[in-house]
Amino acid sequence: MRYLPLQPADRQAMLGVIGAGSVDDLFVDVPAAARLSGPVPGLPMHQTEQQVERQLSQLARMNQAAGDQPFFLGAGAYRHHVPASVDHIIQRGEFLTSYTPYQPEIAQGTLQALFEFQTQVARLFGCDVANASMYDGSTACWEAIVMARRITRRGKAILSGGLHPHYVSVCTTMAKFTGDVLETSTPRLEGTAEMEMARLIAAIDSETSCVVVQNPGILGRVADLSELAEACHAKGALLIAVVTEPVSLGLIKSPGEMGADIVVGEGQSLGVGLNFGGPYVGLFACSDKHVRQMPGRLAGETVDADGQRGFVLTLSTREQHIRREKATSNICTNSGLCALAFTVHMTLLGEKGLRELAQLNHALAVEAADTLAKVPGVTVMDGAFFNEFTLTLPKEARPVVRHMAEKGVLGGVSLGRLYPGVKALENGLVVAVTETTTREDVAALAAALEEALA
Repeated sequence: MRYLPLQPADRQAMLGVIGAGSVDDLFVDVPAAARLSGPVPGLPMHQTEQQVERQLSQLARMNQAAGDQPFFLGAGAYRHHVPASVDHIIQRGEFLTSYTPYQPEIAQGTLQALFEFQTQVARLFGCDVANASMYDGSTACWEAIVMARRITRRGKAILSGGLHPHYVSVCTTMAKFTGDVLETSTPRLEGTAEMEMARLIAAIDSETSCVVVQNPGILGRVADLSELAEACHAKGALLIAVVTEPVSLGLIKSPGEMGADIVVGEGQSLGVGLNFGGPYVGLFACSDKHVRQMPGRLAGETVDADGQRGFVLTLSTREQHIRREKATSNICTNSGLCALAFTVHMTLLGEKGLRELAQLNHALAVEAADTLAKVPGVTVMDGAFFNEFTLTLPKEARPVVRHMAEKGVLGGVSLGRLYPGVKALENGLVVAVTETTTREDVAALAAALEEALA
C-alpha cells in the first residue's frame, strides 16, 4: 500500500466535495476531551527506528501481565488457560492468511471452520442458529437491539441494571444515530437477581421492542430468565440475553432454553487471551424464525454439482453484499481468527471437558468467597454466582484496589471504576476466580485486602 501525500489544495478540494469546512469538521462526533491537542505526551518526535523501539519497549515494561501476580480481574474479560495447541493450529498459514471468505468457493476450509463455530455457539446458547461471529460482545449487543427493532417495529429497549456498563455505553452511543430509546439503570448491591427480574417485568409495555439482560450479571448474580421471557412475549417484545463468560454455560441453563429470542455475548474466555483488551470475538445466535434479520454472515452446508459436501455463505445481509437500504447491518467482517481459536478450544474440551472446567471454576470461586468473607469488614453479596462475585468493603474500593496492586496483587475490579460518581456502588469490588487461580493466590488476596482495609 503506497503512501500518497496530499497538498493543501488537494485537501481543500476533497473537503469541498463532502461539504466540510475543515478537517476538524470530520471529528465533531468525538468529544473534545477525547481529542489530542498536539503530539502524544511523553513521546519524543523524529527519532530513529532503533530509538523508537527502545522507547516503546520501556513503556511496555510498565505493564503488569496477568500471569505475573495473583490475578482476580474479570468484569467481562477472563483469564483462562488456553492450550498451546490452539495457537499452533490458528497460526497455520491456511488459516492465518485466509481469515475472511471473500471468495467462498475457494475458501472451503475457512467456511467449514465457521460452520463448526456456528454449531458450537448455537448449542452453547441453546438457539437454533448462530452467525459467523461479530466484532465483540458489546457491538453484538447493540446489533441485537437493532434487530429487535426491525422485528417488532418498536423503538424502546429496556436494559437491565446487570448489563455491563461498557455494553450500555456502546448502545447509548449508537442509539444517538438511530433514534432508539434506551431505558437504563445501575445495579443495586442490596438487591437480588429476583428483584431485578421483577423490576424488568413491570417495565415492559406496548412500546418495548426488547429487554436486554446479562446472565451472570455484572455483579456476578445468576438469574432464571424464564419468567422474564414469558412476560416479554406476552407484550410482543423480545428477550435478548447477554453472556460475557461462556464457560458459565457448562453449568448454567442456556438462555435459549430459558426462552431468550436472541442470545449474544463475548467469546474471549475460550481460546482467546486477554491481550490487553482485544481483539475479541462477538457471539450472536437466535431462533430460526428470526434468522433473516440476523446481522453479519452465515456459513451453511450444501452439496456441489458432484454430490460432494461443501460450504457456502448462505446468508450475508451486509452492506458489502447487498443494497444498503436492505442490509441488516454494516458490519464489515467476522472475527475469523478469534472465532477459529474459540472453536479449537471448544473442540479440545468437548461437552464433558467444558462441564468439568465450569465446575472447577465455580468450586474455586466458592472457596475464595468463603475465605474473603472472613476478612474483617468484608461482606460477600448474597445470591447465586458462577466464578465471579461482588464484595462490599467498609470503605471506597478504588484506593483499596490500587493499594493491593502496589503489593503485587490485582485484586478485582472496583465498581467505582465501572460506575464513576455512583455513591451507592463505590464500596463494591468484583472478584473473578478461574481455573488459573491457586489457593496461594487467594491467600495473597485475603492478606492484601486485610492490610488495605486496616
